[in-house]
Amino acid sequence: MEEELQTLQKAADLASEIAVNYGFQFFAALVILIIGWQLSRWISSLVLKLCERLGLDITLSKFFAGLAKIIVLAFVFIIALGKFGVSIAPFIAAMGAIVFGSTLALQGPISNYGAGLTIILTRPFIVGDTIRINNVVGIVEEIKLAYTSLSNEDGEVITVPNNRIIGEIIYNSSKNLIVEQIITIAHDENPDKVIQLILEQLNNHEGVVSEPASQVGIDKLSNLGIEIGLRYWIPTEKYFELKYDINKGIYNALQAANINIPYQKQIIQVENS
Repeated sequence: MEEELQTLQKAADLASEIAVNYGFQFFAALVILIIGWQLSRWISSLVLKLCERLGLDITLSKFFAGLAKIIVLAFVFIIALGKFGVSIAPFIAAMGAIVFGSTLALQGPISNYGAGLTIILTRPFIVGDTIRINNVVGIVEEIKLAYTSLSNEDGEVITVPNNRIIGEIIYNSSKNLIVEQIITIAHDENPDKVIQLILEQLNNHEGVVSEPASQVGIDKLSNLGIEIGLRYWIPTEKYFELKYDINKGIYNALQAANINIPYQKQIIQVENS
């Protein structure tokens, strides 16, 4: 019984000694962490407002705000460790060894983050732009360090790893997509009349953007007829809906004007033996 009491007394003395020697340091470190957390949030908000005032896009603004917050928290953490008399040099060395050792295993994610940082800083596209990369087309919804999210007219969300973007050819058409088509008319039709009819349909359709202007002209002459080329821009979010409606309007206009649209004929001749 006496041994148990002595053990308890020693534990109590040790706890009292720790509380006396380290209690203030722990309290001070806790206060520093709380103040530092609030300070990092305030500085992050300040940087975000400053970037918005300078006219930077939202992705770049959030990146700078997040980076400022991380830097402040890192300094606060180092100061808090110093209150306990902890040397940060071994800690930094250990973190460096961990990072170096995990580099090979994390080549994919790390390359994604590096590519994401490049996209954010160089801004080949921003949120709201329509881009095409390796036959993937969509509106940019969000740019993260690891990936970029696109959306299309069908409501699908397309997630593209950033390392699959950097180094590729990027087609950026802002908020619109181009429609390129060929309409073939007979050789004996007046191409100027057909071009005028098509231009009227494009210019009067509310879905076709006015800038850049629509282009209609003779693309080439073929054995089948005269090929009229069309190039016009429509909003990406309604691409197929508008394209189909415009095609219908053009077809009805050509039919009303009695424009002959030729088609290939295949004649099969059967010989009796």
